[in-house]
Amino acid sequence: MKKSVLITVIIVISLAAYLLYKPQVKITNYPSSGTDLLAFGDSLVLGVGSARGGGFVKMLSEDLNVPITNLGVRGDTTKSALSRLGQISKYKPKVVILLLGGNDFLNRVPEKEIINNLDRIIETIQQTGAVILLLGLEKETSGKKYGEFFEKLVKKRGTAYAPDILGGIFGRPELMSDNLHPNDKGYRVIADRIKSILLTIL
Repeated sequence: MKKSVLITVIIVISLAAYLLYKPQVKITNYPSSGTDLLAFGDSLVLGVGSARGGGFVKMLSEDLNVPITNLGVRGDTTKSALSRLGQISKYKPKVVILLLGGNDFLNRVPEKEIINNLDRIIETIQQTGAVILLLGLEKETSGKKYGEFFEKLVKKRGTAYAPDILGGIFGRPELMSDNLHPNDKGYRVIADRIKSILLTIL
């Protein structure tokens, strides 16, 4: 199978999974009166592994022709992210793309602690009036399925949700820059998965 066809198949499957999952919940703060689009999280948000820089965040910004402030930090965990939430208060966020948890899983942080930290992060960001687009992770980053607790947070807090964003990417050499981070082709798949969901909440 050609790489371009494989990538298209991955995107279609991901979108179908989202549409099948799509919860009938009200999105908190939608429509938001904010003005700024932010991306907050770890090295995947920062775009580590992207030869052109910025990864999926930069790609989304270019695709939609809107500025997206990248607040990604390499090595960020849910605990360290809690300590820098004040960065978001410098803006008037309309939508915050949130991706955290991978480093916690790798460091074997207890699941309850990860959930509690993410819940506090989501609640704090929502207090700014922003809509949150939560990006989910599955077993590829941890050896265990964690999708269920992302889904619980989605329902509890009313966030938009893109599940399993590394599905079909992680472990494929043609889409990865190293054993943890996508390359530009991998980030392109992630951006395309997120884009249709992001458009519904702008």
